[in-house]
Amino acid sequence: ATAQCEPAAMSRPPRKAARRRGLPPRVAAAAAATATAAAWRWLSQSPAAADPAWSRQNYRDRDVSLLLGPAVTAGALVGLAAALPAPRRAGMLAVATIGAVGAYDDRYGDSHARGLKGHLEALRGGRVTTGMVKLVTMAGVAAAASARQHRSRLDIALGTVLVAGSANLVNLFDLRPGRAAKLTGLVGLAMGQVGDRSSRAVAAVAGAVASAALGPDVRESAMLGDCGAGALGATLGWSLATRPSRLARTAAAAGVVAATLASERTSFSAVIEANPVLRTVDRLGRVR
Repeated sequence: ATAQCEPAAMSRPPRKAARRRGLPPRVAAAAAATATAAAWRWLSQSPAAADPAWSRQNYRDRDVSLLLGPAVTAGALVGLAAALPAPRRAGMLAVATIGAVGAYDDRYGDSHARGLKGHLEALRGGRVTTGMVKLVTMAGVAAAASARQHRSRLDIALGTVLVAGSANLVNLFDLRPGRAAKLTGLVGLAMGQVGDRSSRAVAAVAGAVASAALGPDVRESAMLGDCGAGALGATLGWSLATRPSRLARTAAAAGVVAATLASERTSFSAVIEANPVLRTVDRLGRVR
């Protein structure tokens, strides 16, 4: 009787282990893209679409919706829930919090203080900007999520830089229609080909969500805003932070820091406009 029961008993653990590993990258990416499109469709038809607080003028002074940001955050969370094993669900908390604080900045922020230097100068003058609240919150939740993933102080620091820094960096590219979505989509889909299964799945989720958001973004009916750009960047950053190689994580963190510091002195828009290839890709699909 014992021998007859053994095959049945041994057949259960593999199913539980499969659930803990998460779904394959392509399946998680498809779930994320579908959820993003569905959330955007629902939000664009909801009463919030008529709320001026969820609207902003873009670089051409056209009114665009900021509701694409919450749709992107929702899609990323669905994809992460499908992709991540249970021990790494801290990444979902980081993406959700960064998306939420980005939405707070979208609704209540102002544009008087720009960049890290601008927010620090405002703080020296006794004014706490919504942007500073966003940056501190991003750093805090990134550190908390990284501490759940790593034990080494160095690895925690690297994870904090990668998650919070990537969220901020993608947001710096959200100055023209489709720019941040194209960047995230290309980087995410490329990163989805390397690394372990979990980190590949997270990268694929970021790429798929960005691809799903690209349509309304380049058509100038909506923009990612701090909410959507932050959520996309945090998702990419979490993929980097969970890579097995410390050397790869260190190199990626150095790149994020270097690009962020460069943005304080150099306009990304000016660099892109000066390069014919980058300019062509940047304008691809835009409304003329």
